[in-house]
Amino acid sequence: MNDVVQLDLFGEEDLSAPAPPVLNGMYYERATDKFVSYVLGRRHFEASPGDCLGDKAWKEKTKRERAI
Repeated sequence: MNDVVQLDLFGEEDLSAPAPPVLNGMYYERATDKFVSYVLGRRHFEASPGDCLGDKAWKEKTKRERAI
C-alpha cells in the first residue's frame, strides 16, 4: 500500500511577525508629488501641493515626517 503523508498546510506562515501598519491620515507621496489621505489603509483623497489646504509649515512638516 501507499505510505500516508501528512501535509503541513500552515507551517510556512509566520504568525509571530507583526502585521504591516495600516495607513490612516494625510501623507506625502514622493512618487506622485501629492498629498494623499488614507482611511483604514485605503487611498481616499489626493491633492497637489498647490491645491492642498494648509499653510507652508504644515506642508513642509508633512513632507519631512510622513513621506511614503
